[in-house]
Amino acid sequence: MRSLLISSLVAASLMLGGCGLRPLYANGSKGAVAQILADVDVAPIEGHSGWLVRNALRDRLQATQGGQGAGKRLRLDVRLEDSITGFGVRADDAVTRERRTLRARYQLVDAASGEVVLDATAFSDAGIDVVGSEYATIAAESSALERLASAVADQIVSRLAVYADRGGGQVPATAPATPAPTQ
Repeated sequence: MRSLLISSLVAASLMLGGCGLRPLYANGSKGAVAQILADVDVAPIEGHSGWLVRNALRDRLQATQGGQGAGKRLRLDVRLEDSITGFGVRADDAVTRERRTLRARYQLVDAASGEVVLDATAFSDAGIDVVGSEYATIAAESSALERLASAVADQIVSRLAVYADRGGGQVPATAPATPAPTQ
């Protein structure tokens, strides 16, 4: 029975080998994706939520670089929309539940030309219980924002990595300049 299980696993792994799946971060910090992510500079983002998202992005991008600096050919511009909506209203019109939503519209810009090479969005939301203590509710809202900033940063870096893996961010090879014919 055990040998049947092992042979089934070997057969399954051989079939998966031909499916075209490959690691996104192949070759670690020397790989193509990590090299492109190392070239991304995160522009300042407005507000407290922007500060949290920018720090999370920078942490994740530095982790893919293996601590190496690069030329920063690409700039990541992020605009955030942070909102809290109350729902779950009691008979006395008191809100018992809130939903905090953090939406990001981000653009990856070629720093040299100013061309937008990637334009996308990311978002995350969290539910918050509104309790009798105002301090506890504010603390819950703040904790939710920290988690949302982390989730949005994860989504953005994942999307940038997929973009880089599909050949985005590569510097196009330019033909050497040929002198004009003289007459």
